[in-house]
Amino acid sequence: MKEPGYRLNVGLIVANKNAEILICKRKGMESWQFPQGGIDFGENEFSAAQRELFEEVGIKSNSVKLVASLSEWLKYEIPKKSRRNTFMKKKFKGQKQKWFLFRTKEDIKISFDNDPDNEFDDFMWVPYWYPLSVIVSFKENVYRQALNKLKYSFCDEFNNV
Repeated sequence: MKEPGYRLNVGLIVANKNAEILICKRKGMESWQFPQGGIDFGENEFSAAQRELFEEVGIKSNSVKLVASLSEWLKYEIPKKSRRNTFMKKKFKGQKQKWFLFRTKEDIKISFDNDPDNEFDDFMWVPYWYPLSVIVSFKENVYRQALNKLKYSFCDEFNNV
């Protein structure tokens, strides 16, 4: 699981009742991404996914159901110019992610109020493949892999929408 130079992380794809998925805009930037976040010491991947859903976008774990998750880890490297100080101090060159697909059980309100890092300032519900057109290029391959590997579970959940 651990690999030198990579921060362990969870990637979160959240679908609503209309078969749209949630993407969020990085604060002060024009790039969009799925909610994601690090796995804390002693925390398992699913618990991290539930915590990050609440911290980053205000979604409580009882408001969603798990549709699928990937058994394998996907990773990407962050270009040196884009690495934050915390990454540099810990000598991380990228992130290694476990991906989860959730579906909302009810109408939910997206909120960024619980995020200690204050990462996002906007969100959109979009068609399944749309995120590939608006994310930063260094995440594109991982996003494409995650979306491809989860598409059958997504289609089954929404009766081949």
